Amino acid sequence: MTAPHRAAPRARLLVLRALGLGDLLAGVPALRALRRGFPGHEVVLAAPGGLAPVAEATGAVDRVLPASAPGREVPRSLDWTGPPPDVAVDLHGNGPPSHLLLKDLAPSRLLAFAHPGTPEIEGPPWYAEEHERDRWCRLLRWYGIDADPTDLLLPPPDTASPAPGAVVLHPGAGAPARCWPVERYAAVATALRARGLRVVVTGGADESDLVARLAKQARLPDTDVFGGGLPFDRLSALVAGARAVVSGDTGVAHLAVAHAVPTVTLFGPVPPRHWGPPAHPRHIALWYGPEGDPHGRRPDPALLRITPDDVLDALGRLPAPRRPGGESTP
Repeated sequence: MTAPHRAAPRARLLVLRALGLGDLLAGVPALRALRRGFPGHEVVLAAPGGLAPVAEATGAVDRVLPASAPGREVPRSLDWTGPPPDVAVDLHGNGPPSHLLLKDLAPSRLLAFAHPGTPEIEGPPWYAEEHERDRWCRLLRWYGIDADPTDLLLPPPDTASPAPGAVVLHPGAGAPARCWPVERYAAVATALRARGLRVVVTGGADESDLVARLAKQARLPDTDVFGGGLPFDRLSALVAGARAVVSGDTGVAHLAVAHAVPTVTLFGPVPPRHWGPPAHPRHIALWYGPEGDPHGRRPDPALLRITPDDVLDALGRLPAPRRPGGESTP
C-alpha cells in the first residue's frame, strides 16, 4: 500500500521587532514588502503579544510570536519551535545582540545591517540619521526586495468610534523627556471646547493619573475620558474617527498617520526627521530643537519651547475635516 502523501511544511519567515506600537507601525512598509517578497512563507513577527491585533490589521503578518524586553532592549530568547526559520529578518536593531538572537536559531538566510561585531553577516551600512521607515525599506532593497516607505496606511476599523469628530489629546509618552506638560494640554482643550469642538483624552494602561489630571484641569466630562489603555480595536476606531490627534512623538501619533487622520505632533528631544510623519498637509510636526536626551527624566527643553498657542495655530492650519460624502466641512 502506498503511504499517503504529506504536504511539505510551509516555509517560515521570522521578523524580529520586539518593540512598541509606534515601532510596529513604522515597520509596516517593511513588513508588507516581506509579505510580497515571500508570498509562500508564513510570516511570524516576534513582538509583544499585546500587539497581535495591530499586526493582524497590517495584513502582512500571519502570527505573532510573543517577545519583549524592558525598554528597547533585545529579548534574551525567542520561544521558537520546530525547524529553523527559512529566513530571519532583523528589524529590531543594528548590533550583535539582535543579530545573534536570530543567528542562534540557525536560519537559512539572515537579513540584517552590517556590524563589525558580527562580520559574518553581510548587509548594508547603518545610518544613524535615517528616518525609521526609510531605514528598514533600504535594508530590504539591499537584499533585492522592493519596499515602499509610504505603504503605511491601515484599513478602516470595523468598530465604530466612541467619539466621532472629536479632537483627541494623548498626553503620555514612553519617557518623561517626551511628555508635554499636562497644564498645556489642558489649555489647548479649554480653548478648543470654547470653540464648540469636542475634546477627548486618551492614555495607556499606566497613565491613568496623567489622564485624570488633564481631564480635571480641562473640566472634561467622564464620557470624554478614555484612560487605562483602550483595547486596540476601540483605540483604533477612536483615532480613525477623530477630527485631529494632538500628541507627542508616540504610538498614537503613528496610529493617526496610519489612518490618514490629521495630526499635530509635538517633537522634542528627538527631531521629526527620525520618526516624524510623512510630508503631507494633514500632518504638522512642531519642533524647535535642539536635540536632547530621549531618556531624560524631565520634559526636554526643546519640547517646552512649544506653547499652547503654537498647537492651536497648527490645528487651525490643518485641512478642513472631510464629510462622510467626501466634501470638506467649513
